[in-house]
Amino acid sequence: MGSQYSKRYSEEFKRDAIALARSSDKTITEVARDLGVSPESLRGWVKRDRVDQGGGTSGELTSAEREELKRLRRQNTEQQKTIEILKKAAAFFAKDSDR
Repeated sequence: MGSQYSKRYSEEFKRDAIALARSSDKTITEVARDLGVSPESLRGWVKRDRVDQGGGTSGELTSAEREELKRLRRQNTEQQKTIEILKKAAAFFAKDSDR
């Protein structure tokens, strides 16, 4: 049984693995076995690189777009919290000024 924690690989390792998978006559599974990584990981890295290079389908986001989307979602969450606080403050001060 494998570890419950996934290994983290450096970007340099991933780039080299992608280059090897593309240039080799071996299958991705064989290359992954030679490198000691899971075939699913290597396939994902190759696919993500293809999308980042502009070779994906129209619905796929590049890594930069995915990072921007995460940033915008965090920003949106913070702004929603701020709006809720301001609504409560406005209601408090409106009630206070009626006295």
